[in-house]
Amino acid sequence: MTCDFKFAEAQGTNTPNSAGSVTGEQTNPSAVAAMAELGIDISDQEPKALTPEAAQASDYIITMGCGDACPYFPGKTYLDRQLEDPAGQGIEAVRPIRDEVKGLIEGLGAEIDAKKQG
Repeated sequence: MTCDFKFAEAQGTNTPNSAGSVTGEQTNPSAVAAMAELGIDISDQEPKALTPEAAQASDYIITMGCGDACPYFPGKTYLDRQLEDPAGQGIEAVRPIRDEVKGLIEGLGAEIDAKKQG
């Protein structure tokens, strides 16, 4: 869900990527439905593992409660967000998680843009 908002990318200044330390076999159907409610189609997305290459190419690594399962790369800015895992939950439970992720992404995009301008 995180990457698929792409608010920062729409401004042409930041390019988000999404990956996990532990991936499922398919995208959560409730997440697909919740994102579709906002006009964002993630039905063709597949879970991806965070690779060292993807992490090295990133300026920010946003973790969502993965603890020691997340790799550490010196020189990267890490932001840890404790979010409920939407895996196996219905759409009623996924909506507030989606909305929280949206707010976090919007806030981070504004923060990154402010740093670039300042």
